[in-house]
Amino acid sequence: MSSEIPSFEITKTAILFMDFQVGIVANYPGNDDVIQRAASLLAKARATGISAGFVRVGLEDSDYLTVSDRNRAFASIASTRRLPAGAPESQIISELEPKDGEIQVRKVRHGAMSTTDLHQQLQERGIETVVLCGIATSGVVLSTVRDAADKDYRVIVLQDLCIDPDPEVHRVLTEKVFPKQAWVMDSKEFSELF
Repeated sequence: MSSEIPSFEITKTAILFMDFQVGIVANYPGNDDVIQRAASLLAKARATGISAGFVRVGLEDSDYLTVSDRNRAFASIASTRRLPAGAPESQIISELEPKDGEIQVRKVRHGAMSTTDLHQQLQERGIETVVLCGIATSGVVLSTVRDAADKDYRVIVLQDLCIDPDPEVHRVLTEKVFPKQAWVMDSKEFSELF
């Protein structure tokens, strides 16, 4: 989708699979093709040496207490105690199950970096390029595009591996907003680069 193809080093690249959790994926039925493409990309990344990272939202008892009622999105999660950190619904789906040694973070807000040590883990591995996919385009993906760009990562968004409850919002973000700070392409186009 972006006019120019970014240059990146495989050993300095991480694909971040964000919020592909049992309880979140269940809210988006009919997206088996997205899960299959994500699993295929994960297998190829592992085989070629691209780092894989897994981001999930999961709240501990103390996390629920820190959510202000002013926080429109997370106040409802806190008040209903949804997505408890240890519950099955908060775990990464089996098709994308992380392996030991891969990047894993648990967050308590939308962005993958704002409440985690993800940036530190990426820096320790020498990562310069982050490839983003996840649920939802208007949630974790949007927040992480902005934060990663501000931290000077080369950002690539795989538009066909992002899901949003509103297709028009997904389209506007991937076609008009993200290209200002990221390269946007589909997973097939990306996988042909390595």
